[in-house]
Amino acid sequence: MSAHKVPVSVLVVIHTADGQVLLIERADAPGFWQSVTGSQDEGETLEQTAIREVREETGLDAGAFELTRWDLSNCYEIYERWRHRYAPGVTHNTEHVFGLKLPAPLPVVLAPREHLNYVWLPWKEAAERCFSPSNAAAIRLLPTRI
Repeated sequence: MSAHKVPVSVLVVIHTADGQVLLIERADAPGFWQSVTGSQDEGETLEQTAIREVREETGLDAGAFELTRWDLSNCYEIYERWRHRYAPGVTHNTEHVFGLKLPAPLPVVLAPREHLNYVWLPWKEAAERCFSPSNAAAIRLLPTRI
């Protein structure tokens, strides 16, 4: 595994058919709520990254539910506070959006070093609570995806 993060990541909007969305609160930035997100490991497909990140961050098996690639990607400037995780000179990341549809809001098991709390919210409220503009925009697309 490389010492630096790969500047390619996934964003997985975990939701139910009726538009409830799972948000998790970052341990390294309390008050920052987001969907599951994480960097691709060398040699992984984007789908493998999505499945791994969902398992690591929530304990859920994405393979047991409906995982869909939304054919949407966002290129954004990496927040200064997290830039040290990437190779010197890397300032931007490309994020690929997925949806994971569950039958109902399920309890999750958080990775304590990564996240403090989780909450299920109606999609509009979830979008408002996200600190990341690209995450909020992805959640606002949910009505067109379910």
